[in-house]
Amino acid sequence: LLLNAGQTCTALSRFLVPAEKLETAEALLKSVLADYPMGDPTDPATRMGPLISGAQFERVRGYIASGIREGARQVAGGLPPEPGANDGWFVPPVVFSDVRPEMRIAQEEIFGPVLSVMPYSTLEEALAIADGTQYGLCGAVFGPHEAAVNFARRMRTGNVYVNDASRDLAAPFGGFKSSGVGREGGVFGLLEFTEPKAIFEHGS
Repeated sequence: LLLNAGQTCTALSRFLVPAEKLETAEALLKSVLADYPMGDPTDPATRMGPLISGAQFERVRGYIASGIREGARQVAGGLPPEPGANDGWFVPPVVFSDVRPEMRIAQEEIFGPVLSVMPYSTLEEALAIADGTQYGLCGAVFGPHEAAVNFARRMRTGNVYVNDASRDLAAPFGGFKSSGVGREGGVFGLLEFTEPKAIFEHGS
């Protein structure tokens, strides 16, 4: 989520957690973000830089305000103040919990460092939440290997990482639903540059 300050199309911005593990997940997130310095991206000590522009800052700030307004519980971060002329468009990482699937922060692409933690009771409920948006580009599943792979197969998502697996550049990359049509990567990407020709004959 925090790579490039959340400004990536594959950012995993929703974190689905078994309801009985919610407090543990929140504590882990707080500990990770306790020391997450923001600043100059060229400084090796910096973990996260600013957003790309003032317009994007206002957009992300609007989503954070929406989460607060709709009743999501703030676990980390909050509404960032307007920066000064020379301060940069920095948004500290924001974590909301008890996010409901219908909330705007759970339904739309934010492109900023905002995480929605969403508890679930059953795997069927988790699948419904995972597939319950108009997007389907990238997801991840963590758990016992066989069970995680089986769940990943059921998700309507173009790319699913199981247990922190790395991307294979020879695999197809692309999404379902409003996340696009077609695929890049490997032979699937090369086919987009071909011009197949069909000739239909009747008789000799």
